[in-house]
Parts: sequence; structure tokens; C-alpha cells
Amino acid sequence: MNNRIFLSSPHMSEQGYEEQYVKEAFETNWVAPVGENINGFERELANMIDSKAAVALSSGTAAIHLALKAAGVKEGDVVFCPTLTFSATANPIIYQNATPVFIDSNYETWNMSPEALEEAFVKYPEVQAVIVVHLYGLSAEMDKIMEICNKHNVAVIEDAAESLGSYYKGQQTGTIGDYGIFSFNGNKIITTSGGGMLVSNKEERIEKARFWATQSRDQAQHYQHSELGFNYRMSNIVAGVGRGQLKVLEKRVEKKKYIFEYYKRELEGLEGVEFMPINDWDEPNYWLSALILNGQIRPIDVIQALEKENIESRPIWKPMHLQPFFEKYDFLGVGLSEKLFDNGMCLPSDTKMTDEDLEKVVGIIKRLWFK
Repeated sequence: MNNRIFLSSPHMSEQGYEEQYVKEAFETNWVAPVGENINGFERELANMIDSKAAVALSSGTAAIHLALKAAGVKEGDVVFCPTLTFSATANPIIYQNATPVFIDSNYETWNMSPEALEEAFVKYPEVQAVIVVHLYGLSAEMDKIMEICNKHNVAVIEDAAESLGSYYKGQQTGTIGDYGIFSFNGNKIITTSGGGMLVSNKEERIEKARFWATQSRDQAQHYQHSELGFNYRMSNIVAGVGRGQLKVLEKRVEKKKYIFEYYKRELEGLEGVEFMPINDWDEPNYWLSALILNGQIRPIDVIQALEKENIESRPIWKPMHLQPFFEKYDFLGVGLSEKLFDNGMCLPSDTKMTDEDLEKVVGIIKRLWFK
């Protein structure tokens, strides 16, 4: 596996920032879900993205779950959710015994279609919350989406799990709606091995989320619980990794962009190849370099050719309304998300890739067109 080229794997800093923070946690014996690394990670990320408050959690999924609770989502409520996303976006809706309604993508962003969203509000006017995803680091059309949601006075949760370091009109994704979530899973642009963050300018709701995340322990000498709680807090050790990774986020974005532009320069001229859309108002982090193939060469052809050479690639996310667990829930749109799934794939976008690795990947792909 040492010679394998991965889709997107953890990349620790060459300076050893992460190890320094983790060592400090061990030396001071703060190895539990409390300590200076957690406080520092929350403070440093909030400052970096210009958010008033943040709470570090065990996963991005946990962050979405607590965002839904903070937004008042309860049993029987309807929550709008993009269909083109990973299941972790939709699963917490079910945790709350609420009902997901899946919204199609548009071609301009690959993210939630404002037109389909408006259609959904007509059909479900009593919706409690809207989750917006910034897929592969590409920004959704937040101005249009926020205008629609504000008109209906509904909470907006930004799933920015894939888009830390991405900016919409100069503003960090995840800070435009009422709540934002980030993921630090092993494949994300920076990682803590596993973990997430919930951010908001609603400081009192972040404090409430912190309370829920620590088993809802009341202020009492004995253990007292007046509300249902969750064991969702991030470890102080893991938070140390995150603090170190924040220091290299800008470098990781630069490398991801370099990888995308390399692929686009080398492959865009091939018949049927079209890369993910980059808009003038969008400064993506290029988390994964994604494309669609509309010609005779299909995504599975490329995926299999790369895998034979020990190179990892993936299809685009399978839409939620096509998933066996979620297919019973409503979907609104014209099916663009299905076309993206049928024709789309993600190329290896690991920030440790060399030019030789990129040349190898491109050469394998080109041979499919010129064999």
C-alpha cells in the first residue's frame, strides 16, 4: 500500500505542528474530552473563519445532529436536504425523527438548485430547516438560497464538511447560514483522524450544543440530567492534531488547486470530458477534482484502469433519493443529480501527490482515448 496513490488521505505537516500539540496533551495528562487543545482549536478555527462561536465534536455528523436540535427540529418536522451528498448529511434528520425531503442539484454549481428549493417550499410550506451542502468544496448559490429561506423564515444549516477553505463571495462557507458544520475525517482537506465542528454567530445556541454534547449534565455537585444528552465532545488529543492542521490549511488548498488545474489542463480536451464548475463568485478548496464523462469512455472505465495501477478514484456521490434506505422519501427536481451520478467521478486528489504521480494518472486516462 506504500506505493498506492490515494483519493485523499491524511497529510500531517512537515513541521510536526500536530505532534507538538499532542505531546503537550500527554505531558500535562489532558487526554480526555477537555483541555487547552479543545479550547484552542475552537477559538482558532472560529477566528480563522470569522465566526462568533464554535464547539468541537466527535464528528461532522454529530455537528449536523446538534445543529438540527439547535434549530428546533423535532419529531414529524420536515427538513430539506440536497440529494447529491454523502449519507451523513441526511442521517441526523432521521436521528431527530424528522422527515427529509430531497432537493435536486443545478448544473451551475452541482449543489442545491434554488429553483427546486422554491418548488419544495410550495409543496411543504411548514418546513423547519434547510440543509445546504458545498459539494467537493464548491459553493452553493447562497444568495439565492438565503433569500428564499429568509422569505420563509426557516433556519439554514450549511454542511461545509468538504469546504473548509472555500469562500462564497469572500465569505467562508459554513458562516453564511444560521449554523455551519465542518468535518475533520481522515479524507478531508485537514484532518484530526475523526472529528467535527459546529459554528454559529448564535453564541447561546452553541453553548446549548456544548451542553448537549457533554451528556446534558446540569450544574450540580451530583450527576443530574434534565435533558437527553450525547457523548459528542472531541478528545483533547484529537483537537491537538486539528490545531496543527489549521496551520497548513492554506498550503493544502494551494496543492488541491494545483492538482485540479493540472488535470484540467491535461484532460479537458478529451472527447466528452467536462470538469466540475468553478464560478466567478466561488473560491473553492478543490477538495476533490471531479469531472463528468459524456462520451464513449465511462467513469467505470477510468476507475478500473486506475485501480489496476493501484490508484484510487471514486464515483460521484449516489443521490440520497436513490438509496435503498431513503428512497421512500420525497424528491423534488428534474433529475440532474442522477445524471451527475451516472456520468461523474472523482480523480485522485491527495495533497501528497507528486508531479510524477499526476503524470502517471493522466497517462493512464489518456490511453483509454488513444488505445
